[in-house]
Amino acid sequence: MKALSKLLGQMDYECIAGTVDVQVSAVVYDSRKVTEGCLFLCIAGANADGHDFAAEVVKKGAGVLVVEKEVRLETEKEVTVIRVADTRYAMAFIAAEWFGNPAREMKTIGITGTKGKTTTTYMVKSILEHAGYKVGLIGTIEVIIGEKRIHAVNTTPESYLLQEYLRRMADEGCDAVVMEVSSQGLMLHRTQGFTFDFGIFTNIEPDHIGPNEHADFEEYLACKGLLFRQCLVGIVNRDDAHWEQVTAGHTCTLETYGFSEEADLRAGQLELIKRPNELGVDFHVKGLMDFRVEVPTPGRFSVYNALTAIAICRHFGVETPAIQAALLEVKVKGRIEMVKVSDTFTLMIDYAHNAMSLQSLLGTLKEYEPNRLVCLFGCGGNRSKLRRYEMGEVSGKLADLTIITSDNPRFEEPQDIIEDIKTGIGRTDGNYVEICDRKEAVAYAIDHGEPGDIIVLAGKGHEDYQEIKGVKYPMDERNLIRDILKERGWKENMQTS
Repeated sequence: MKALSKLLGQMDYECIAGTVDVQVSAVVYDSRKVTEGCLFLCIAGANADGHDFAAEVVKKGAGVLVVEKEVRLETEKEVTVIRVADTRYAMAFIAAEWFGNPAREMKTIGITGTKGKTTTTYMVKSILEHAGYKVGLIGTIEVIIGEKRIHAVNTTPESYLLQEYLRRMADEGCDAVVMEVSSQGLMLHRTQGFTFDFGIFTNIEPDHIGPNEHADFEEYLACKGLLFRQCLVGIVNRDDAHWEQVTAGHTCTLETYGFSEEADLRAGQLELIKRPNELGVDFHVKGLMDFRVEVPTPGRFSVYNALTAIAICRHFGVETPAIQAALLEVKVKGRIEMVKVSDTFTLMIDYAHNAMSLQSLLGTLKEYEPNRLVCLFGCGGNRSKLRRYEMGEVSGKLADLTIITSDNPRFEEPQDIIEDIKTGIGRTDGNYVEICDRKEAVAYAIDHGEPGDIIVLAGKGHEDYQEIKGVKYPMDERNLIRDILKERGWKENMQTS
């Protein structure tokens, strides 16, 4: 039990019924989880509005309602009603107080940007753990608390769940937590209720614009920028064309990184590394630190990810050998994940699932001068056809061979989606084959691999399912590959890195 007055803290609110001098047994925002004496937050969501359930939750026993608009209760039962300007914003502060403000017990690192968030969080975790820190992680793929791994539903969880995770991390003895901070999470106030010690901006490109996301690119920019009014130290990619817009109005100390000579921490003397089943980069870190580092993933974006992690870990006093060792070992499921199936060609799994990310990935891989660049991908159903046209066109232009297959068709017919992708490829002179069944498509890619090829299985990444007609069927590309190799008697060759 906690006093309502303490939960409300210094927030601006109006008590329009009852009294704040009551005890609260639980904090709830799902009407199905109401318990006697709980505080219920009326949250307006995309599909339902908690205000519509106000009368119902009071009958179930809720003792306090937090609202942002008028509700009809039609009951004589005593209930406290607190009105605030925004219930999502209020929920973040109430949840933080409910769980004892756990963020104050750890160093908090929030990373925002269109690309690179996931990989960078794992890099930071790896480096800090090499230096002896215990680190929690919250991101797109999973939440890591000690030895426990929890499948992630949202990149940035709802504020109540986020605070619950933070409490569990603090209780586990974590010294720090590194988390991905999505623009949606910032827009919906999921990360309010505490101040980040470090806020990081990787890059921004038009994405997440549309119904239930952002109205336009300007809103997307503005939401990313909110992080720099909620952190003590901001670390930003100076090479991004929009970095000054993103940090406009910041209230934090700013540091920069990048290739630019004006960046505080910068990369130079970049060299590509190409070994059997390994593509990487080697570069010199200059400015605030001075050493060489090797990263076993390809391209300039790998340099940016590593620089971001180095810029953060510098503040923790991590020594150079620990940084170098950690960056050599870090692996992220579904992010340029190398899968060894042959000594003669390279196979990898990556999450690239839109034209922007696919172009970045394929453009990077072409720099390694493969014999052929082979791209296997599909597109999700019940999503914009424009994405299909664009991805088809990108692969047609950059890949020597495109293998068009199925992704998550959802409620569409897979062949209809393939036809849309072919429309995009038709704008190029790129070669392609179409194989609707994804396992058969992967088998084709492996069976037809030539010496020196780089083969990319794009779009699924860390996902371990395929969604068809509203049902998620188990489908992990690593398992597909393993089954294919076993069927061919090659099982002993498979290694992931």
